[in-house]
Amino acid sequence: MSGEPAFHGVTWYAACNNGSCVEVAYDDGWVGVRDGKDDGSPILVYSGTEWESFIEAAKAGRFDLDRLVADRR
Repeated sequence: MSGEPAFHGVTWYAACNNGSCVEVAYDDGWVGVRDGKDDGSPILVYSGTEWESFIEAAKAGRFDLDRLVADRR
């Protein structure tokens, strides 16, 4: 993986809930995340390792909204 990609010509996959959308794409070892309502929005870029860590934690419930709210108190 050399440098961050521009994510040109990649397939973006969307997940939406009540009009709020996020899109995710893969490009040469990098994962890009952007606002699904604006394809010109900035792209947050993560390495494959960072993305796998995030997915593992999400599956374990570490980012569930009720947990985030409870941790804020």
